[in-house]
Amino acid sequence: MTKRLISKVDGVLIPILRRHGIAVLRFSLATVFVWFGALKVLDVSPVVDLVASTVYWLDPAWFVPALGVVEVLIGLSLAFRLGLRFALAALFLQLLGTFLVFFLQPDVAFHGANPLQLTTEGEFIVKNLVLLAAAVVVGTSVGEAEESIGSMDEEPA
Repeated sequence: MTKRLISKVDGVLIPILRRHGIAVLRFSLATVFVWFGALKVLDVSPVVDLVASTVYWLDPAWFVPALGVVEVLIGLSLAFRLGLRFALAALFLQLLGTFLVFFLQPDVAFHGANPLQLTTEGEFIVKNLVLLAAAVVVGTSVGEAEESIGSMDEEPA
């Protein structure tokens, strides 16, 4: 009885998840990027000092807001499926850049010299692995996005 019920529930839910999962993931990434980027643009992000001290060779007065603008553009591109390849490439570069903290400021990312004991900042950065994985999954839909946009341009038969 229980296996049959699970099988029936799976039969209903799995097709729905397959149909909408990537879109939900794409909108989730879009939300994170627009939100975090807007905080940087408005100069109210809690990571301004971390960014400024990590990318110390660039003036934070222009770099942090510029990074915020890029993040907002990435988010909007994801939300509206515009330039997904560019947006995903920019997303990867931006997220990979966050890992600079581990190399340039390990004292900020780890308690003592132990790489297994993350600080709050370290945990904040490690979660970017999940965002990178989500972007990989969204990247599998790039061709589908172009097909659906192309199909809107076609005349009905």
